Amino acid sequence: MKKLLALSLASAMSFPTIANENIINGMDFGPLAQLVGTWETMEGAGVDVAPAKIGSEQGAGSLAVSPFFEKMTFEAAADAQNASDQYLVALYYKQEVFRKSDGSKFHDQRGYFIYDAKNQMVYNSFCVPRTTCVTAEGVAGKTMTLTAPARGIAEGAYMTESASTTGFTMSIKIEENKLTYSQNTMLDIYGQSMSHTDSSTLIRVAN
Repeated sequence: MKKLLALSLASAMSFPTIANENIINGMDFGPLAQLVGTWETMEGAGVDVAPAKIGSEQGAGSLAVSPFFEKMTFEAAADAQNASDQYLVALYYKQEVFRKSDGSKFHDQRGYFIYDAKNQMVYNSFCVPRTTCVTAEGVAGKTMTLTAPARGIAEGAYMTESASTTGFTMSIKIEENKLTYSQNTMLDIYGQSMSHTDSSTLIRVAN
């Protein structure tokens, strides 16, 4: 009798369900789930080092340093299946970058961070309004290095002739309320190979 009573009590007890924070709208976003929300540059962070323009103070072929602040927003987008085999889930993101010197926007980027749970891969697939699009990929984690593969860069004919993107690598670290990244874009411009780098640390300002 005591045994039956104990079993009845045990079955009647309810235990709290541990939520999987990586699941959004029924989809597993893995380490990318923590990106959802709005992020802004931390005070003192944000530096762009790019080839200087013709007629600038530095002169073409030199590097121009521009401190910046930015805003990034991430939201769950959709899932997709490639070749009936690769299952992906995607976060849509928007990135807007402004010069600290005068507040003007000098970079606008739209794209997707994409997670492949089966193969533990992450992709950053984006376009900028310079007729250039990039897909970079790497092993999934809270700290990642994403690199454009051989066919990971597409660009218009003018850019191929005048300012071709020949490589792209991004390192990113995702913490609870802090996002740190650095990236290097290799360019053939002004008759030489040059590096364009960006680095920043952002803090979450809204979920």
